[in-house]
Amino acid sequence: MKITKYVLIDIARNRFVIFYTVFLFLVSFCMFNLEGNSEKAILSLLNIMLMVVPLVSIIFTAIHFFNSYEFIELLLSQPIDRKSIFLSEYIAVSLALTLAFCVGVGLPVTIFNAGSSSLVLVLCGVVLTLVFVSIAFCAAVLTRDKAKGIGMAMLFWIYFTLIYDGIVLYVIYAFSDYPLEKLTLTLISFNPVDLARIIILLKLDISALMGYTGAFYKQFFGSPMGMIYSFSLLLIWAFLPLLLSLRIFLRKDI
Repeated sequence: MKITKYVLIDIARNRFVIFYTVFLFLVSFCMFNLEGNSEKAILSLLNIMLMVVPLVSIIFTAIHFFNSYEFIELLLSQPIDRKSIFLSEYIAVSLALTLAFCVGVGLPVTIFNAGSSSLVLVLCGVVLTLVFVSIAFCAAVLTRDKAKGIGMAMLFWIYFTLIYDGIVLYVIYAFSDYPLEKLTLTLISFNPVDLARIIILLKLDISALMGYTGAFYKQFFGSPMGMIYSFSLLLIWAFLPLLLSLRIFLRKDI
């Protein structure tokens, strides 16, 4: 806890984290003031959140990890368990970025539109933060080279936010003559960004715009079991990369 507290205080003073919080707050505040309909404001926030939150989480975490290498080496020279050092770093970074998101988005959303859709938006943003912090740690422990590590983290972000959707659209177009509802459901499960998008869109009750596929998603994701399934998958996406990166870190020669 002492290591976590020290790292958290250090991150809290970081100008980038402060800028990130202020940016999200101003954007959220402006969206609710410009849009007469709060549901449209949440939809606009969703589009921004799905791009900005993963990008900031993965880039900031990777840079922070490499900048903290000397501090980590110092801690490793002390009689401190490697697992404790790694998890302290993860908890501190995750907590700092989660608090930044909750203040920047959660506070305006609660003020202007306190409801279930707003709660789901905030929850999805928090879980996405945890997911991409875990992925960033996984990328950072794979290499000692800072440029390669940050580049790898960027590739993960590009893949999940841009490339993967293109692959899904190609599959849907190529096999449009076949029933693809279950296949697209499976494909969505392999992308945390798509999972968060579908959950929030269905919570806003605009699945009619998605046609027959939207009705299928509404039937599945709109049910209690569907919500449990989707949030469970998001949590798995947060913990699997973390466990993998922890395993690599424990065996790595620093």
